[in-house]
Amino acid sequence: MRFVRPRWRALLRLAAWSALEAGETFLLGYALARALDRGFLAGHTGTGLGWLGLAAFGVLAGSFGTGRVHLAVAALVEPVRDDLVRRVVRRALRAPDGAAVSRLTHQVEIARDTLAGLVMVSRTFVVTAIGALIGLFSLAPVLLPVVALPLAAGLALFLATLRPLARRQEVFLAADEALAAELGLAVGGLRDITAAGAQDRVAEDVRERIDAEFQASRALARWGVLRTLAAGIGGRLTVVLLLAAAPWLLDHGVTPGAFVGALAYLTQSLIPALQSLMQGLGTSGARLFVVLRRLTADGEAQGEVRTDPSGAPGPDEAVRLRGVTFAYGPGAAPVVDHLDLTVPHGGHLAVVGPSGIGKSTLAELMAGVRAPDSGEVLRGCARVLVPQQAYVFTDTVRTNLAYLCPDGPPGDEDLLGCCTAVGARELVERLGGLDATLSPSELSAGERQLIALARAYAAPAPLVLLDEATCHLDPAAEARAERAFARRPGTALVVVAHRTGSAGRARQVLVLGGDGVERGTHDELLRRSAFYRELTGLHPSLALGDTDGVHAVAGAGLTGDRRHVVPHGPVGQVEAVRDVRDRGALGGE
Repeated sequence: MRFVRPRWRALLRLAAWSALEAGETFLLGYALARALDRGFLAGHTGTGLGWLGLAAFGVLAGSFGTGRVHLAVAALVEPVRDDLVRRVVRRALRAPDGAAVSRLTHQVEIARDTLAGLVMVSRTFVVTAIGALIGLFSLAPVLLPVVALPLAAGLALFLATLRPLARRQEVFLAADEALAAELGLAVGGLRDITAAGAQDRVAEDVRERIDAEFQASRALARWGVLRTLAAGIGGRLTVVLLLAAAPWLLDHGVTPGAFVGALAYLTQSLIPALQSLMQGLGTSGARLFVVLRRLTADGEAQGEVRTDPSGAPGPDEAVRLRGVTFAYGPGAAPVVDHLDLTVPHGGHLAVVGPSGIGKSTLAELMAGVRAPDSGEVLRGCARVLVPQQAYVFTDTVRTNLAYLCPDGPPGDEDLLGCCTAVGARELVERLGGLDATLSPSELSAGERQLIALARAYAAPAPLVLLDEATCHLDPAAEARAERAFARRPGTALVVVAHRTGSAGRARQVLVLGGDGVERGTHDELLRRSAFYRELTGLHPSLALGDTDGVHAVAGAGLTGDRRHVVPHGPVGQVEAVRDVRDRGALGGE
């Protein structure tokens, strides 16, 4: 109701067009009774045909109303779907987890379709009940309790099963999701499972999930039996009671036509509407109840990064990792292994390492896109992650730039200032200004990255994670963008670096790979880490003035080369610098 209530105008239109269907239901039994009593049974065939013609007119009018009802239902349901999409996206941006895509693409559509079906069956039952009960009272008031009492008893029993049924449905859906997640992990890590000899253990875990879903389905089926019983009481039992009471009713003023009209109300209107209501609310309604709760839940969802209130990041910390471990599938080697890391507000960290070592995974863990297998990711502020493949959509430049601003787009001067800061101002002017329409296919990869960088700069997010977000820009443009974020007040900047310059500009550098994790300033790592020197392509003799004068890329053609100092494999596999002095220099070189 909290979704439907704000759309009261659509509800009024729905009620107005539904009145035609109520009239059709009323005429179905009333006109039939009058056609018999005043027409055919009284010998007035024309009168009987006239009443039947009136009933036919009611059917036509009801059909016209039904067509308009579908339009009114669409006007009611489609905004609800849009509202759910916004809620899901906001939640995914705030606390992402593995089920976000399922909620957006599958569960929202379930909610939209199910809600439309429920509105239709509930409306139909209410309209039918009103028309039929008014008709029964008009034909003979004594008919009303005979029909209404068992009908109400069946409906009450059914309504009593709704909440337990919804709970069992939720348990079943949770068990189904857990089984799907377990199977997904098993399939994704099949090679590692086989290599580690963990087939029996994984099979047992899957078997437990299957058993849990089976037990949940049995509990759901037991409550379904009560729903069937309620349908029998409210439907078939009502017909039996009416037939059994026929002699008494006919002795107390009920005419044959009125009795036939009452049967028509029951068999053609009330019982089909009741069965549709029970089927809709009992199955689809329970699913809708569960899906809406899951879509609108503000608490932690399965797979979200856990935040321990007793260990929240300090006031000067933008993000802190404590013992974080992450692997792609059971039995796989960890990509991140028991990592402790703190990035303060105003900090500037570069993450470097060979391709595939886990740099992007670490950025996603810090952003909350992935959840760690163990450990904690503690964030004290909003964050924005800019990936390598920049996302730009067809709309105005202004809408693209303000996409991550929850309080509405900033002013034009502020947006243009953001563009200027990251080096996108010239691009925006060339496109035609803030009101120009962007077409992603007409932009180069570098231009899309500039738009994404300006969008991130405009976003009120103190933690900025650039995951190779400048790889399609030239070094000068990359340096300008990174310096802009580094100078932005209160901003913590994490850069997954693909160029040496990014590491040189950062206050701290985190090196993944080699013998483990190393961290320090650029100069400190050049001194002590052969692996880092190999990554950057630099040798300490260049940066630190090594007394041996050994060139990092020595080879033929260098000044003073006598073809006796040549490169031999990666830096990490050759002798240390001081060993050259120990063995004696050749010609002072």
